[in-house]
Amino acid sequence: MATKQKIMIVDDDNNIAELISLYLTKECFETGIYNDGESALAGFDTFNPGLVLLDLMLPGVDGYHVCREIRAKSNTPIIMLSAKGEVFDKVLGLELGADDYMEKPFDSKELVARVKAVLRRSKSTPEAEKSEQVKMVEYPDLVINQTNYSVVYMGKNVDMPPKELELLYFLASSPNHVFTREQLLDQIWGYEYIGDTRTVDVHIKRLREKLKDHEAWRIATIWGIGYKFETKA
Repeated sequence: MATKQKIMIVDDDNNIAELISLYLTKECFETGIYNDGESALAGFDTFNPGLVLLDLMLPGVDGYHVCREIRAKSNTPIIMLSAKGEVFDKVLGLELGADDYMEKPFDSKELVARVKAVLRRSKSTPEAEKSEQVKMVEYPDLVINQTNYSVVYMGKNVDMPPKELELLYFLASSPNHVFTREQLLDQIWGYEYIGDTRTVDVHIKRLREKLKDHEAWRIATIWGIGYKFETKA
């Protein structure tokens, strides 16, 4: 029997948490409910979730801090949940390493679809890796492997959340090709993602913090249009 994917639900409103758990359980996920940030951080390693649904407004340790602490040690996908709909809150959540952001109240079917989409993008199974061609691009001092989700820069492994790596791989697979923010949003996040182009900018910023401009390549901004992975002859 296949092992169920584990979803950690972190929300101080137990009624909402139980409702989310019900939706996900019906879809054959295993869930764990945590009603505050401290218990979530304490239980993260033991529960070992495949994805975290994280409310921002938690008592004591808030969701931003929980996200930062999880991301410091793990690339486990995180979907932030919040009644706050300001662009600042979304951008901050993404900058801290969240993979997606949903506003409350949300539709149950959309929540389940987002969870499945993020999990689908987060990793490939060993069986899938064997059956498909290795997706890898190489440049001086940079190797991007989307099959096993690894990046080696200057001889060292670089930890990246799934969507950062997918964005980097997509750009690097078409060197010197300019993509608009809308094209990148559609290619990496897909039609089911309800977001804005600021999401792309945030992820590009995080990539640049990890991969400094190289003499042979760089992630270039094409003002008023979008981005390209620029290589030099």
